[in-house]
Amino acid sequence: MHARQSDKEFPTRIDIALLLLRVASAAAFLYHGSAILFGCFDGPGPVAFAHSHHWPVITGYLVGLAQVAGGLALLLGVLTRLGATCIAIVMLGAIFTVHLPHGFNVGDGGAEYALTQFLVAIALLLTGPGAYSLSNWGRKIAKV
Repeated sequence: MHARQSDKEFPTRIDIALLLLRVASAAAFLYHGSAILFGCFDGPGPVAFAHSHHWPVITGYLVGLAQVAGGLALLLGVLTRLGATCIAIVMLGAIFTVHLPHGFNVGDGGAEYALTQFLVAIALLLTGPGAYSLSNWGRKIAKV
């Protein structure tokens, strides 16, 4: 009987874990994306961001938009896989163009955190948002 009760609780725990991963990742990307896209939180804005990396200005807008839109998708659990894909692409770019030359240690500007966020995005891409998401809520309403 104890095993059956654990089996019933397992999907709920997984869904809570997915919600926590989505919220934690979304918070980081909404913060950083807003700094890049809108210049919030003393961020550079898209033009200064692009120039600081010697990239075309459109890249600053695209990176900021991918982070804000991806963060919103993860937070709300709507278009989660698309949002996770955007974030994974941005993190691959960040790893290879910015962080990898500094090694692994995040304290030295290394790839540690960007790699972690990339792997979280891949995990959410594989699993989807879980039960505690607006997309799941919408599916339940549509069945009514």
